[in-house]
Amino acid sequence: MEAAIFGFFALLALASAIVVIAHRNPVYSTMSLVVTLVSVAALFVLLGAPFIAALQVLIYTGAIVVLFLFVIMLLNVQREGAGPASGRGQKWGAVLAASAFAGMLGMLLWRAYAPAQAPPLTEDLVSLPALARRLFGEYMLAFQMIGLLLLAAVIGATVLARRPDAKSDAEDAR
Repeated sequence: MEAAIFGFFALLALASAIVVIAHRNPVYSTMSLVVTLVSVAALFVLLGAPFIAALQVLIYTGAIVVLFLFVIMLLNVQREGAGPASGRGQKWGAVLAASAFAGMLGMLLWRAYAPAQAPPLTEDLVSLPALARRLFGEYMLAFQMIGLLLLAAVIGATVLARRPDAKSDAEDAR
C-alpha cells in the first residue's frame, strides 16, 4: 500500500512539474508548482522525514510560491504569446544541457548502486538542535546571502518587466 501511495505522489509531482513548464499562463504554472511542492512534501513524509516535509510546505509552498504569485500579480504578467521560431543555437544548447543532465543523472545512479562507503548516521547528525546549530552558526552567511539573492532577483524582475508608461512613450516619439 505504501508503494502505491508513493507512486501516486511521485506521478502527481512529475505531472504537475511538467504543467509548470509547459503552461503558458503564469498563474496556472504557479498553482501547478504548489501541487508539485505539496506532492514532494508527501514524498518526504513517506520517506520518514516529517520535519523536512513541514519545512517544504511552510517555506516553499507557503512563502516562496506566495511571493511568486505576488510578483506575477503585481507585474500583471499576461499569457505568453507565440514568439519567433527558435534558432539552431538554442536547439544545440538544449541538446547539450540535456546530455549534461543525463550524464549527471547516470553518475548519481552509478554512485547510488555502488557499495556504501559512508559511515552510519548518528543521532548528532540528524537531530534538530544539531541542524539548527549548523544552519544558524556555520552556514549563517550563506543563508543570508541566499535571502539577499532572492530579494535582488525579485527587484530585478520587477524593473525588467515594468511596462513603460504613456508619458515616456510620448517623450520618445518627439
